[in-house]
Amino acid sequence: MRVANERIFLSPPHMSGREQLYINEAFVTNWIAPLGPNVDAFEREIAEYTGAGGAVALSSGTAAIHIALCLLGVGPGDRVFCSSFTFVASANPVCYAGAEPVFIDSEPQTWNMSPEALERALEEADREGCLPKAVIVVHLYGQSAKMKEIMSLCGRYDVPIIEDAAESLGSTYEGKASGTLGKFGIYSFNGNKIITTSGGGMLVSDDEEALAKARFLATQARDQAPHYQHSVMGYNYRLSNLLAGVGRAQLQVLDERVEARRAVFENYREAFGGLKGVEFMPELPGTRSNRWLTTLTIDEEENGVKISDLLKALADDNIEARPLWKPLHLQPIFERARFYPHSETLCVSEQLFRSGICLPSGSSMTLEQQQRVIDCIQRSLGKVANPAR
Repeated sequence: MRVANERIFLSPPHMSGREQLYINEAFVTNWIAPLGPNVDAFEREIAEYTGAGGAVALSSGTAAIHIALCLLGVGPGDRVFCSSFTFVASANPVCYAGAEPVFIDSEPQTWNMSPEALERALEEADREGCLPKAVIVVHLYGQSAKMKEIMSLCGRYDVPIIEDAAESLGSTYEGKASGTLGKFGIYSFNGNKIITTSGGGMLVSDDEEALAKARFLATQARDQAPHYQHSVMGYNYRLSNLLAGVGRAQLQVLDERVEARRAVFENYREAFGGLKGVEFMPELPGTRSNRWLTTLTIDEEENGVKISDLLKALADDNIEARPLWKPLHLQPIFERARFYPHSETLCVSEQLFRSGICLPSGSSMTLEQQQRVIDCIQRSLGKVANPAR
C-alpha cells in the first residue's frame, strides 16, 4: 500500500528480481572472493551487448577512467581535456594521475562537449607544443556528444578519446553503442544509474592488449611469480563476484529500463513541452538517448519562475529533484584550470546550470508518481497539468 505523500526519488535502483539467483549461486559455489565466474560472464555480456571488443569489470566508473588514463601513459606535466559540464568524477582521475585538467564547454544541441571550443583548445595547445594526452568526452544524462566532429578533431592531432558513458549505457550514436567509439569507454553501475551493481564500473575497448594490462593494473599489478612481486604501482579496483552477479541480472532488463525512462520523459514533455520558456534536453538526430534523467531548462524572464523556487516546491511535496551539474570550471577545486567556452559571447554550460533542473526519472515510477511531479510543477508554473498516460 502506497502512502499518499511518500518520497519520490530522483533515480532509485530498480531490481529485476533475478539478482538473488546469481548471488545465491556465488554463495553455494563459495565464489565470494573478489573475482569469479560472475565477473568473467558480466564482462563478456557487456562486451556482447555494446559490441565492444572486450570489457574489464571495476569497482567504479571513476576507477575505469583512472585506469584508462594509466593505459594512455598520462602523468605529471601532461594535460587532459575534459567536458566541464559533468560530475567531478569525470575529472578527478586526471588529478590522481598528476596531470592538468583543461575544461571544454558544452554546445546547445547535445549539452555535451562543444566541437567549436575543442577545436580552439587543440589549436592553441598545438601552438604551445603541449597537446593533451587524452580527451575525456562525457555523454551527459544519456545523450551522446557530437562524436563525429569530436573524433575528426582528435584524429587530426592524434589525441585518443576516453568516452565517459557513465550515464549513457543503452544509448546509441549512429547505430553504435555509446562508449564504443573512442579508444576507451567507461560505464558506471552506481546505485542511481540505469542499471546498478550497488557500486561498480566497466572499462571497454577494442584493444585486447590494453584490456589485459588494465586487469593487471586493477589487481595490484602483481607480477607472474610464485611469490608476491610488484614491479609497477597497481590499484585495488576490481569488481567483486557478488556485485557482478547483480550486474548480470540487471543487464538482462536494460532495454526495458531504457524504454521505461523514455516513457517517463515523454510524459513530462507532453505535460510541459508547450509551456512558455520551457525547453527539454535535445536528442541529436542519429542518436537515441536512454533518457537516464529527464532534464529541462526554464527561462526565468519568459516564464517568471526561478529554478530555486521550483526545487523548493518539489522538496516541500517530498519529491527529489536536482539542479543540473555545476560546471567543473566553476568548482573551487578547479578555479585555476583553463577553460574554453563555446564562443566568445556564449558559455553554454553556465547558462544550463543557471536554468536547468533534473526531474525524477526512475524506471520504476508509477503513473501516479509521475502525475504528482507533474501536478507540483504545473502548480508552480501556474498551469493546469496534462494527465500522465
